[in-house]
Amino acid sequence: MPVAGEQSPPLGHPAIRVVAMPADTNPNGDIFGGWLVSMMDLAAGTVASKRCKGRASTIAMDGMVFHRPVGVGDVVSVFAELSSVGRTSMKIGVAAWRQSANGLQNELVTEAVITFVAIDHDGRPRAVDE
Repeated sequence: MPVAGEQSPPLGHPAIRVVAMPADTNPNGDIFGGWLVSMMDLAAGTVASKRCKGRASTIAMDGMVFHRPVGVGDVVSVFAELSSVGRTSMKIGVAAWRQSANGLQNELVTEAVITFVAIDHDGRPRAVDE
């Protein structure tokens, strides 16, 4: 995963990429942290679902750190990488980067480790490799 202060996002493709919009702001004009957390959860969820070939549910978020704010018009790219797999669970390292609306600045804005559990059609835990 990246290190705060780096100016270039990881190589490869982000799990998701989205433009931050005015409806997603707090009273200070910055993007809500909750909006950013939901983007990270979506990105990590795509990795988890692909790995367990089915449904996966978020059960924990660890080490959430907000480094920088995100502004309206910034392009947010969320990178997600599988870091470990247990019998029913998966840990996904997630990092969100912002590119300024003018495209001149890249910054790591937040990162976390999100744990998912593979679930069956009834919402019960199942083995990742079933």
